[in-house]
Amino acid sequence: MTESRKADLPQPLIIPRPDHPISRANISKNALKVLYRLKDAGYQAFLVGGGVRDLLLGLSPKDFDIATDARPEEVRALFSNCRLIGRRFRLAHVRFSREIIEVATFRGTGNTEITGSREEDHVVHQSGRIIADNAWGSIEEDAMRRDFTANALYYNIADYSIWDFTGGVDDVDARTLRLIGDAERRYREDPVRMLRAARLSAKLELDVHPSAAEPIPQMASLIDDVPPARLFDEFLKLFQTGHALASYQALRRLGLFEHLFPATFAEFADGNHCCEALVEAALKNTDKRVREDRPITPMFLFAVFLWHPAVSRARRIAEREDCSDRHALQLAVAEISSEQTQRIAMPRRYSLPMREVLQLQPRLQKTGARGRARLVEHKRFRAAYDLLVLRAAIGEVDGGTVDYWDEAQSESPQRHDDRGNRGRKRRRRRRSSRQPGAAPAN
Repeated sequence: MTESRKADLPQPLIIPRPDHPISRANISKNALKVLYRLKDAGYQAFLVGGGVRDLLLGLSPKDFDIATDARPEEVRALFSNCRLIGRRFRLAHVRFSREIIEVATFRGTGNTEITGSREEDHVVHQSGRIIADNAWGSIEEDAMRRDFTANALYYNIADYSIWDFTGGVDDVDARTLRLIGDAERRYREDPVRMLRAARLSAKLELDVHPSAAEPIPQMASLIDDVPPARLFDEFLKLFQTGHALASYQALRRLGLFEHLFPATFAEFADGNHCCEALVEAALKNTDKRVREDRPITPMFLFAVFLWHPAVSRARRIAEREDCSDRHALQLAVAEISSEQTQRIAMPRRYSLPMREVLQLQPRLQKTGARGRARLVEHKRFRAAYDLLVLRAAIGEVDGGTVDYWDEAQSESPQRHDDRGNRGRKRRRRRRSSRQPGAAPAN
């Protein structure tokens, strides 16, 4: 980088170790191994991003990411347990048993004259969205490329200081989420930043700064062009990590939810208060299960989000096709599921069970029908029953129906234990008529 170019970039406020609370005792031992090996090999090595932010907030980081001036191939040469991943963003993953330390090379502006990168290393779509970003740069450029000031903090393993290029430490102290640079341009570069603003504000109880929040409702439609597979990853971060209800409320407040679940939002717009109540009850229950370290599955929340849209669609299909309510619901569930998958790429291992859960609801609403014991044994019964319980909690289903199915389950208290061990009966092996040593028949 030329000296004039470097002078145009902000220089860091360096906060020495005595003036900040981050201790190596709270950093992953594996992350420290990577940091020290990079430093000892002559490279710059910094703990960066959410790890530094969370440590300043007094939280235990889930991930410890590292930034360095070493290129990905140079990182791989230092670690035998390293592999390179990514096409849009080239990264090094250093694996230690179950922990992966992600190492990223400092990224630049994409100016090939400055960084020496190839033009194809930094590609921007005509909409402004970055679709390739392997242009290397300096730590100053890397800081300005990050999304929020709270994520542009660097912990230097060389002297244990914090380097702050954007006022991130003050924003963390003020519990403020502030975007770096022009908000409109940054959201066009990567629309997922809008979802990240909602998620981080919910997860960390931070206030989104007005300069970052105000453009979102007008730019939310950019989410529609994000690859569905990437949105599924964002769904997991939003709704499966213990702050689902707060994330949902932030998405609604910022005008983003309708771009993730348009059919569900259409029910809200039509005044379907039961739909809203069911969603909120399910999200609250999901957060409770996470706190209690109980299992959760994205399949169940998709079923909750799509139940009322499926019922409304089934009603219209029944009127149009003159078919049974059961068949209409099957068609509606298939249509709604397919449409939703075009928005958020729900893997088949979730979408198919979700369809079964929704299709079981009318059967669970019938009491006194034959085949009760067989229905209790259905592999999707438990998830369908849990949805029924939530529907009863908001007054959509009579509480007596839940009692009925509670009784049905109590009649077979060992159902879950027995089922795992039962399997198929072993067939007796026929004794061969051949004598020992005889040749097999042709």
